Amino acid sequence: MAAWGPAAAAPLLRGIRGQLPLLHSGHRMFASQTEGELKVTQILKEKFPRATTIKVTDISGGCGAMYEIKIESEEFKEKRTVQQHQMVNQALKEEIKGMHGLRIFTSIPKH
Repeated sequence: MAAWGPAAAAPLLRGIRGQLPLLHSGHRMFASQTEGELKVTQILKEKFPRATTIKVTDISGGCGAMYEIKIESEEFKEKRTVQQHQMVNQALKEEIKGMHGLRIFTSIPKH
């Protein structure tokens, strides 16, 4: 019995015209947001009206299981990082129930 490895798997993975299909991509190849990204962005805009930057990225490959959130807001002023993250978690408490993970990056605008 032959050992299983990349060479043995390649013929099974071959796509159209003999090329290997793209199995996983860390970044999407288009600029539009997914439905989940739009929903999370809208909630954060409502909860953090003074935010100068809100960026939500689905880092689960598009299935909506994990997001990266970058948010810059005056509302975080004089709060420790853990408190800032708690504010974001609280804003998304219902959405988080359906997620596997969340990366949060918060900051205060520099004037």
